[in-house]
Amino acid sequence: MKIISDWFRRFFNDPQAVILTIVIAICVSIVLFMGQDLAPVLASLVIAYLLDGVVQFLQRSLRLPRWFGTSVVFVLFLAFVLLLLFGLLPLASRQLSQFIQQFPNMVVKGQNLLLSLPALYPEFISETQMLGIITSVRAEIATWGQNVLSWSLAAGMGVIAIIIYLVLVPLLVFFFLKDKDLILGWFHGFLPRDHTLAQQVWREVDRQMGNYVRGKFVEVIVVWVVTYMAFAYMGIQYAMLLALMVGVSVIVPYIGAVVVTVPVALVAFFQWGWSSEFMWLMGVYLIIQGLDGNVLVPLLFSEVVDLHPIAIIVAVLVFGGLWGFWGVFFAIPLATVVQSILKAWPRPLPILESSPALEVE
Repeated sequence: MKIISDWFRRFFNDPQAVILTIVIAICVSIVLFMGQDLAPVLASLVIAYLLDGVVQFLQRSLRLPRWFGTSVVFVLFLAFVLLLLFGLLPLASRQLSQFIQQFPNMVVKGQNLLLSLPALYPEFISETQMLGIITSVRAEIATWGQNVLSWSLAAGMGVIAIIIYLVLVPLLVFFFLKDKDLILGWFHGFLPRDHTLAQQVWREVDRQMGNYVRGKFVEVIVVWVVTYMAFAYMGIQYAMLLALMVGVSVIVPYIGAVVVTVPVALVAFFQWGWSSEFMWLMGVYLIIQGLDGNVLVPLLFSEVVDLHPIAIIVAVLVFGGLWGFWGVFFAIPLATVVQSILKAWPRPLPILESSPALEVE
């Protein structure tokens, strides 16, 4: 117990650290225990936070009043949402339906390909082993199909919730942007007068996470559009759906690129086989991935502190386990928050042992 108490006194002897701990505990508790109920509010906060950077840019560069900049950004936001809902997503949805209809034929082609391997490479694999692999794959596909069916039923039951989101979220975003100063002033009224450490952490989080999330949004759009143009030009099936997957995959570095390569390669293979079209498409895809990692990412995130790959993977596993898809989606920003907190946390002064030479003097 003495070790724990000494550690506690070393790291929490600063009142600022205690205040910061209480604020973090309250925020985490709200998200953990009321996250589902407050999901529209939390989503609106995130969107308003992203759009606020654009509003501030208009205020600084064009000298626009806050209300006018908010109105312009909000109208552009609504236009972007309408474009997604009525332009791009229906096309991706139709291609997803076509892919599901063609999936059994792909399975049959894949099965025939696997059954031909024992005759081509008898020294490496036998027919019995291949039949066992096919049986396992069939079982996994059946489980996957049941999960997709249950998910689709749950999605159908959540149509009302989607409508509520479409109404509430834009309304909340507008008021969060419009009354930002009023809301922050109300929130500051509950904090102690001296909360310097919390302010320092927030400034660091705002600088790091704001730049990261806005840059990542631009990266998703650019990679999505460029990939769709390349896939559509080369004539691959489900170009919009695959391009959307490639664009979204950049949210999770390393892991996303590996995962999304599988469906791209499979669709291209089942469409063209081992042909020059397949090789050209995979080459173009790899070029896009290389340009994204070596040109676009350094350009967009030059001012953002890089996280170690181990930290990224751990963040994806931890936050994904806590909050599912949204945990994976916000894993990197949340890891940036943790990094900012650890960086700003007051460090205890090292205990210097007395030197014998000094004692003699």
